[in-house]
Amino acid sequence: MRAVIQRVRHARLTVDDQLVSEIDSGLMVMLGVMRGDDMDKVHRMAKKIATIRLFRRDGKLNDSVLDLGYSVMLISNFTLCSSDNSGARPDFSPSADRETAYALYIKVAEELRALGVNTVLGRFGENMQIDCHLDGPGTIFKEI
Repeated sequence: MRAVIQRVRHARLTVDDQLVSEIDSGLMVMLGVMRGDDMDKVHRMAKKIATIRLFRRDGKLNDSVLDLGYSVMLISNFTLCSSDNSGARPDFSPSADRETAYALYIKVAEELRALGVNTVLGRFGENMQIDCHLDGPGTIFKEI
């Protein structure tokens, strides 16, 4: 399981010019589910997203979305699971099959909510347009 975790001041996601989800301060997380990912990885990723300290207090990165009551926009992104070892065209075979990827993506969202994090979603398998105001630099890549 791979994630790009970005600190944002605002993020807005649309599909076909229709608003799907929106957050103010928090984290925008692109999540890629890979072959072999399981519930253990779901638990670990959700906990990492909820508790990663990416927000400044006292000049240091001391606070998480949980500490501040901020939100997470969780967006499925199978392209994170690609490999480019065989040339210029990405190989997406490391990605989980669609059914598994969707189920584990939803489980990560459920885990975040169970931890107390307001979590909104993208639209799985759709061409999404994402407007965001990054607050940073504040981007972390996490692989579990």
